[in-house]
Amino acid sequence: MKQERKETLTTRVISTTFVILTLAIFKPFGLEGQWQTYTHLLALWCVGVCVCMLTDIILKYIVKMPRSLKRGVSYIIRRNLWFQLINTVLVTIAICLYRHFVMSSHIEGNRLSMGNFFETLLIMAFCSFTIGLYWRFKYRSRYLAAELEETRQLNEQLSRVEREETVVERGDITLTGNTNESVTLQVANLLYIETVGNYVKVYHLCDGVVKNDLLRATSKQMEDELQACPMIVRCHRAFLVNLCQVEQIIAKTGSMQLLIKHSHEYIPVSRSNMAQIKEAIKSVQ
Repeated sequence: MKQERKETLTTRVISTTFVILTLAIFKPFGLEGQWQTYTHLLALWCVGVCVCMLTDIILKYIVKMPRSLKRGVSYIIRRNLWFQLINTVLVTIAICLYRHFVMSSHIEGNRLSMGNFFETLLIMAFCSFTIGLYWRFKYRSRYLAAELEETRQLNEQLSRVEREETVVERGDITLTGNTNESVTLQVANLLYIETVGNYVKVYHLCDGVVKNDLLRATSKQMEDELQACPMIVRCHRAFLVNLCQVEQIIAKTGSMQLLIKHSHEYIPVSRSNMAQIKEAIKSVQ
């Protein structure tokens, strides 16, 4: 934990130093030619570090996104994006206030105004984007290693699900469409459901053979009918999948696919559904 805090502090200090160096090079806000320039830059550095710490507190206690390397790559990237968004705005406000209350008495044109706000916001957004690219490149290997480890753990959990008979839902279920057609099958034999226009294809095992039955229905209707089966989840706007019938999770940078048993089909997982899939797998005891 101490190592993680130390790394966080180091990251914030380096990021703030980059911003200050950018200001020192381009000399906005009328800093050029003033002997107080270095004093102002040092003060802005302190302001920047403090705002970064404040942003971390906001993320942890208000947004409920604490810093953690154990929650997977997608969580880390999502948290970093939230940090950049919140921090850019807060730093812009802090610098505008500093310009107004400290610099305006020595350097003209630093009074609080919409023009100064957008000027500062543009500079901070550029710095934030550049810093984000730097850290993402620097930690790319770590992210990839974490992603591979997370995928390995998920696949191990899937293997455990296959061995746990209590996890696999038993009994028959009847899926009905908007007309008179219906499909009755064992829940354990359901592979996945695919949306095709105004219809859904229900892929399931029947006497060891993969069959697909067509129903005039929406995937939302199927999802509602299968609410009592926690291992059947939405992985994509066009697919519902039975996690008990997933042979392997294939993960690449920023994407995921599910290899289905028996049919050997690869089902895509959308970014918005990744967390739900991971949570469903990890929740199996």
